[in-house]
Amino acid sequence: MATSDLDLLCINTIRTLAMDAVQKAESGHPGTPMALAPLGYVLFTRTMRFDPSDPSWPDRDRFVLSCGHASMLLYSCLYLSGYDLALDDLKQFRQWESRTPGHPEYGYTPGVETTTGPLGQGIGNAVGMAVAEAHLEAVFNKPDNSIVDHYTYFICSDGDLMEGISHEAASFAGHFKLGKLIGFYDDNRITIDGSTDLTFTDDTAKRFEAYGWQVLHIADVNDLDEIEGAIAEAQSDSERPTLVVTRTHIGFGSPRQDSEKAHGEPLGKDNVIATKKNLGWPSVEPFFVPDEALAHFRRAKDKGAKLHAAWNEKHAAYARAYPADGAELDRRLSGKRIANWDAKAPSFTKENGSVASRAAFGAALNATADCLPELVGGSADLTPSNNTSVKAWKNFEPGDYAARYVHFGIREHAMASIMTGMALHRGVTPYGGTFLIFSDYMRPAVRLAAIMNQHVIYVYTHDSIGLGEDGPTHQPIEQLSTLRAIPNLTVIRPADATETVVAWRAAVEHDGGPVALVLTRQKLGFIDRTTYASADGLLKGAYVLADPPGHSAPRVVLMSSGSEVGLVLRAHRQLAEEGVPTRVVSMPSMELFAAQSPDYRKSILPDGVPRVSIEAAHPMSWYRWVGSDGVVLGLTRFGASAPYERIYEALGITVQKVVEAAKALAK
Repeated sequence: MATSDLDLLCINTIRTLAMDAVQKAESGHPGTPMALAPLGYVLFTRTMRFDPSDPSWPDRDRFVLSCGHASMLLYSCLYLSGYDLALDDLKQFRQWESRTPGHPEYGYTPGVETTTGPLGQGIGNAVGMAVAEAHLEAVFNKPDNSIVDHYTYFICSDGDLMEGISHEAASFAGHFKLGKLIGFYDDNRITIDGSTDLTFTDDTAKRFEAYGWQVLHIADVNDLDEIEGAIAEAQSDSERPTLVVTRTHIGFGSPRQDSEKAHGEPLGKDNVIATKKNLGWPSVEPFFVPDEALAHFRRAKDKGAKLHAAWNEKHAAYARAYPADGAELDRRLSGKRIANWDAKAPSFTKENGSVASRAAFGAALNATADCLPELVGGSADLTPSNNTSVKAWKNFEPGDYAARYVHFGIREHAMASIMTGMALHRGVTPYGGTFLIFSDYMRPAVRLAAIMNQHVIYVYTHDSIGLGEDGPTHQPIEQLSTLRAIPNLTVIRPADATETVVAWRAAVEHDGGPVALVLTRQKLGFIDRTTYASADGLLKGAYVLADPPGHSAPRVVLMSSGSEVGLVLRAHRQLAEEGVPTRVVSMPSMELFAAQSPDYRKSILPDGVPRVSIEAAHPMSWYRWVGSDGVVLGLTRFGASAPYERIYEALGITVQKVVEAAKALAK
């Protein structure tokens, strides 16, 4: 199908809206949307299955703009296609509380599938969406009814492909043969600094072929037939993901075409007018949208409604023929959990409870996995160390996408981004494990999951100097504080096996963003809950584990999380013998505690009673709870290689240090 005058009018509508919005905002990236306008036009009018009236339709195709700086391409296509986005929203591009922020943000704009901007993250998210689609398809599709059947498309830039996460995610996708993943590489050969030749001379096609991708080429993005042909060829290969190397010209049609000046700044009023004249645009007025172009784009609404209605009929037929599977699919897509899913959670006693929290987690996971069929996850090549495996599960792999254990490989960054994509897709609850020290490798993806409030569970083991002989390179010091500093991320560091089971329940049932479970390598002492408080207090973030004998008023509050709670309990008993009554507070989650009422927080940490905290980590995050008149004991240096007991003693994370601090405050 040759490019018609109407096609060109629609394409240039995208280009002019992008120019005008960036110019009005006096900031932004006009050049890439102008270059990619023909691809956006084909995807939104000819290729993708979506319903603008219901952006959450489960069987829609997903579209990820990994190069999020080109957001005006996406916003223009969403507005023109009939999503709940007005022309006035485009005029408010990059303004306070606008529905069109500078980079696409999930939850702000109908039709935006994920928050992008940090380059490379969108590729990882798209891979995760394809993983979720493949899994649900394998679990629920029947020979006579493919109730799950959609594609994930993404557009990436040279900047995305320079970022290391693109290599990790692409290698993963190729190995797992995710054939319903189709990406377009915007080969415009320009970065902010100038030509990509300054830093980027990779043979991208050969690299992706080596990863196991099908690689196709579009010589000129303005050739719509070439675009459609490439998409059809991509869809025909169910064994390989596809990358379409797409030659474009940044700032197409403008005086700044093929220049870095078209990338990250407005074209300038005179250049905007000159570009419109060069494109044969009927008006130089900003935000002019020809009626015939809008009408042509808006056909997507009727098309989408028909596609959605046909799927609804398929869904109804599926529910009649397979009522149990139909109900289960609906449950998973809704995010509801099976009632009493944790009924078989393990209990720990004095005989079996002196275990590492990573071991207690593994026991809880295995005991409850059958009642969490939506749970899909694994480890970044640390399965035996993280205890993330389930004995009855098989490995997710080509030919068995219904399996639930994912070997992510040594790709922590991609693992986190892929898990976010899985959560965004819906229908699965992803989890993934590694050592706490490697949370640093994951941080950009963790941060984005927190921004989007996605239910992702990170399993971080080997949580402190307690891992011992591996030494300072593997001993986390600052990681707890830096994770706690991420808004919307809930960090839980349980003190014993019983708290770990409750922590697993909290992680599974948490609805306010991602959760990080922080677990030990070394064994923890058993805390007898017939003597001390119930571990259910973890659900409120902090609770009174022990008060002074005889219910006398405490003169000092002793606080900690994780493995150091046992140390504090020993200090509590020693101080009682020496006539200093203390309260012990277990604070496994500062975020959950901060969410409680002021009255509850005051009941745990009463005013006027000085506080001592201790944790085998950087002390930064404890000052909020200890206050200016208390003592915070922690580590402001790296660890060492030795048996962990020796390291604790040498670095001052000891009972005696707590006792000394409490006595000084009690005077």
